[in-house]
Amino acid sequence: MGVAGAADLAPDLHVPARGLLFDNDGVLVDSLAAVEVSWARWARAHDLEPEHVVGVIHGRRAADSVALLLEDPSLRAAAVDQIEAFEIEDSEICPAMPGVPALLAMLPAGTWAVVTSGTRALATARLRAAGIPLPEVVVTADDVEVGKPDPTGYLAAARALGVDPTQALVLEDSGSGVAAGQAAGCRVLGIGEAALDTPADLVVRDLAGARWAGDGLLLPAATVLRGPDARQPR
Repeated sequence: MGVAGAADLAPDLHVPARGLLFDNDGVLVDSLAAVEVSWARWARAHDLEPEHVVGVIHGRRAADSVALLLEDPSLRAAAVDQIEAFEIEDSEICPAMPGVPALLAMLPAGTWAVVTSGTRALATARLRAAGIPLPEVVVTADDVEVGKPDPTGYLAAARALGVDPTQALVLEDSGSGVAAGQAAGCRVLGIGEAALDTPADLVVRDLAGARWAGDGLLLPAATVLRGPDARQPR
């Protein structure tokens, strides 16, 4: 019989929350491959270097990314429509992230929301491709004038759930998303190793084994990359 490691013996980490506010891409759905395929197609259509384009678009609304990448404002509206069409076409290759279907199945209606930098059409396509039901509250790029790191989206989602932001837990994978959640006054759970480079309050490898406790999340110790007492990056 093998000897269990320290992480296997440690108790689950309880993170109090009355509501969960999920980013979509990289948190609920694994859209990385689809995003990179779509934006590489878009970059080539505009004679831009795909690696450069892919390096600047994560965590931003498509309209904000296009504004950064195209100098001529007259080209931007059509370019946004084009990347939207590409991303919806490529959404069929988006699976659910580890642990997500099991966790969502435990959540009572009205306790969780999606806050995404994508449009409603794109978010719906990716969630459906991953087999994830849409919650009652979905805040998209169509619903806000300014995207992440502005906190408007997370504030709107907390308000729609009837939860004070200080009692909501944001789940994010990007630096701009973490900044948006914290600016809204929420505690932020970072998802994935890249979130270690953000000031997220806690970081886990993924949501595998995560469970709803009625008053927050229970996170297996083996998935925790940075606990609540760890020093955060500056």
